[in-house]
Amino acid sequence: MIALDIIQFFHKQHFVIISTIDEKGYPHNSCKGIVEIDESGRVYLFDLYMAKTYKNLKKNQLISITAVNEHKFVGYSLKGKAKIIPKNKVNKRILRLWEDKITSRITHRLLKNLQGEKGHTAHPEALLPRPAYLIAVDIDEVIDLIPSHIKRKAWK
Repeated sequence: MIALDIIQFFHKQHFVIISTIDEKGYPHNSCKGIVEIDESGRVYLFDLYMAKTYKNLKKNQLISITAVNEHKFVGYSLKGKAKIIPKNKVNKRILRLWEDKITSRITHRLLKNLQGEKGHTAHPEALLPRPAYLIAVDIDEVIDLIPSHIKRKAWK
């Protein structure tokens, strides 16, 4: 089970870094967007390509999902086991959630551009392919990335 404040933290992130283990035992990092975290704490992410992450998860289901908010100096890493769900077995509701997130990201980018914050000249989210498969992760451990000496000072 994941605490509600941690679930809310991850839902506010535009992307997370997931780490899998490659065939040589090295970490492989990739950016993904969380589609949903259900009430049991299971995390759902879409992968748009059937490349290294897919190959790694077929051989080793261990995964970590990491996100940080640099400004607030907060971050978490979720460790667990992933299951690959083929595209044709994905619940339509989950697919709609992904489409809503992509729309939200495009809107967010447009608003920042209108406010004068120049980012990418194109809208890369609009160019992304449809998801290739779904990654469902059962979380075994939540790691708080705030150093303990800083956490202690914040509560004094």
